[in-house]
Amino acid sequence: MLQKRFDQVFEIMKQSFPEAEYREYSEQKKLLSNSCYRLLTEENEQNEVTGFLAGWEFESFKYIEHLAVSPNIRGGGIGKRLMERYMKQTAKPVILEVELPEDEMKRRRIGFYERLGFCLGDHSYVQPPLRAVGQETLSLQIMSYPAKLNPTQFEMVKKMLYKEVYGAPSAYAHASNN
Repeated sequence: MLQKRFDQVFEIMKQSFPEAEYREYSEQKKLLSNSCYRLLTEENEQNEVTGFLAGWEFESFKYIEHLAVSPNIRGGGIGKRLMERYMKQTAKPVILEVELPEDEMKRRRIGFYERLGFCLGDHSYVQPPLRAVGQETLSLQIMSYPAKLNPTQFEMVKKMLYKEVYGAPSAYAHASNN
């Protein structure tokens, strides 16, 4: 059952994100055995995954790596329910990454998170590549709940994400400040 559920999650992931924003199948599946990684799903009456939230729980904050709903049923509140469920499970700050607000869809995505209480940060942030071959870094922004991160908090979050989520060398965190 877990295999079928993961396959459905991965299919929604492929339909919802550019390739640069998710790992290859085998690497994504390996995360299921990481004690910090969590996968929340929403399913329909046929037990098919209709949406998912993939996150990480660290000592001082939670991080949402992916949130997606099956493309044919978006806009029905599934993403909001998953977010609220995840946020209610902790008193820790919740962090996520968003694309820069360069077009209407990206601005709408930021607005969705703002309506849930997230604050858009103004620190420069670069996502390291998620795939081993042929990938560039990605300029993103950090959003945080319930408050905006100060520079010290931002640096701590960035170091933890680079180390635990991206497996990027520590020197990478310093290089991305330039």
